[in-house]
Amino acid sequence: CFYNETVGFFYNNSRKELTTYWRTKDVLVVALGLTVSVIVLLTNLLVITAIIINRRFHYPIYYLLGNLAAADLFAGIAYMFLMFHTGPRTAELSLKTWFIRQSLLDTSLTASVVNLLAIAVERHQTVFTMQLHSKMSNQRVMILIFCIWVTALLLGLIPSYGWHCLCALEKCSSMAPLYSRSYLTFWAISNLVIFLIMVVVYTHIFIYVKRKMTRMSKHTSFHPRYKETMISLVKTVTIIL
Repeated sequence: CFYNETVGFFYNNSRKELTTYWRTKDVLVVALGLTVSVIVLLTNLLVITAIIINRRFHYPIYYLLGNLAAADLFAGIAYMFLMFHTGPRTAELSLKTWFIRQSLLDTSLTASVVNLLAIAVERHQTVFTMQLHSKMSNQRVMILIFCIWVTALLLGLIPSYGWHCLCALEKCSSMAPLYSRSYLTFWAISNLVIFLIMVVVYTHIFIYVKRKMTRMSKHTSFHPRYKETMISLVKTVTIIL
């Protein structure tokens, strides 16, 4: 194994460019990255604060949206850390710091994607039971949020604890030179599967809603409150999307 080698050694092995001086492109990327990271931090802090202080938002869907904001807040921190450890600074990183940099990104992105899936499933349940808010208890929501972060941490930290290419250089990725191609393939497919499930869930929601709205338009027996609830649900799903 090549645990005592430098980051540059693995970049050379994967034939990925590793600069030793600041280019105009590097400065622009870092400046833009830090700006976006600050915006991400501030906007998601506003979302979390609004959910905490407003009692009208103390429902499962808003807790999940708050957790999504927390995941995106974490992503902002991860990207800010990346901006301070990129460009020519990449060559100066130890292997441990490089893995921390990548793990922060992978964990935050996975938490965000899995949380989006949880929100999709929650909205699916509320639409089909014709309720604006699900009857899920706060305890179950907290358990769900805990599971989301455990899943994200497992996927994000796996490379640091063995699923890397430090002992098999031929398996190194050209995109992330210390990562195994098999791990990146697994991570990409996992996120793609989650995305496809979300597409199926939301497609099912809108097909169901369209049929319901068509029936409502043809019959006058539907209570106005029923129609109002359906419209409110559609608005909520649309805003989330």
